[in-house]
Amino acid sequence: MKILFIHQNFPGQFKFLAPLLASRGHQVVAMTMRKIQERSWQGVQLVAYSANRGTTPQVHPWVSDFETKTIRGEACFRAALRMKQQGFEPEVIIAHHGWGESLFLKDVWPGARLGIYCEFFYRSSGADTGFDPEFPAPDPGDVCRLRLKNLNNLLHFDIADAGISPTVWQASTFPDDFRRRIRVVHDGIDTAALAPNPEIRFTLQSETGEALTLSRSDEVITFVNRNLEPYRGYHVFMRALPRILRERAEARVLIVGGNDVSYGAKPSKERYGERSWKDIFIEEVRNDIPEEAWKRVVFLGNLSYPHFVALLQVSRVHVYLTYPFVLSWSLLEAMSLGCAIVASDTAPLREAIAHDRTGLLVDFFGVEQLANEVTALLDDPARRHRLGSAARTFAREHYDLRTVCLPRQLEWVAALAGQGV
Repeated sequence: MKILFIHQNFPGQFKFLAPLLASRGHQVVAMTMRKIQERSWQGVQLVAYSANRGTTPQVHPWVSDFETKTIRGEACFRAALRMKQQGFEPEVIIAHHGWGESLFLKDVWPGARLGIYCEFFYRSSGADTGFDPEFPAPDPGDVCRLRLKNLNNLLHFDIADAGISPTVWQASTFPDDFRRRIRVVHDGIDTAALAPNPEIRFTLQSETGEALTLSRSDEVITFVNRNLEPYRGYHVFMRALPRILRERAEARVLIVGGNDVSYGAKPSKERYGERSWKDIFIEEVRNDIPEEAWKRVVFLGNLSYPHFVALLQVSRVHVYLTYPFVLSWSLLEAMSLGCAIVASDTAPLREAIAHDRTGLLVDFFGVEQLANEVTALLDDPARRHRLGSAARTFAREHYDLRTVCLPRQLEWVAALAGQGV
């Protein structure tokens, strides 16, 4: 069978599924906007494409997102036409449609079956928008912008034959008419590779150049974001730090994340000037933390994956906070690694964290509650062990890559194709 994957930064969520299908004898091709050095990867043929223009300057802000997706869709469409002229006719197309690339592929290959990765459907209420009253939308018209931002989703509903979504809650954000075509299957966590290591020793370089050699004997609190921003609760965590550091004189707080934004808006220049979210909340709490205590807070920037894994293996308490939005892989990876987790009691978390069973849930805005749970957990090794062991068991039973997720993904592809894979 000929299978085409579409992901602007391939492999993304398809890094295990695409090679597995190729290993089973299927002709697997992936189209991506990522610059590629080789023409194939793990048996998957790679085809790069690029946009030949950017978004129109001064275009209406409510439609700029859709124009960007249309530009990407056109680029993918024209690359697909060239592939068709060369004789490539996929029977199945599997796309992460969130950036618009797959908008016009059914116009190239009308007979292909299209499955889309349903990550999130934007809503004006009941999800991330309006969740945090500290950061309201600056323009009441934001609700109109969100409605138009869903144009890409809505247009795909007309052409997609099926969808796949990583969590029940993310699938639930989609309208009922299309929700019926979505199967919930997570991307998968390699729980065999992501396992606790009581003998872990590793050295990390902080942003200031300080070398830290840590082990399980150290009292380590970890907090991980792709970028440090309110969407992932960075501001709440920072506000809990003064009390945590005051009550835990030996604790080291290791914070991972970049200085940009991944999901939410950048800080308002009118309100914050040129500062990043990271600096804004450092400045807010800095005067409440003595110099000696502040030395125990280390900002690590973005880590390589092996260092990220080692960091979580040494963690005594891992904190994960999020708006009602896409669930991070890092939370499930932390569970697989046996971390004792304190997490926000928000919709995405409730599928994975049962309070006092696989972790602890706190009110997202509850700064004092967060500090209470972190410090109490640090004082209770038996409870940490119980929660961490249960978290790993849950991850293995529900999110394991090879025994749970990949088999279900293959079933989904077979159903999409109408034949065995």
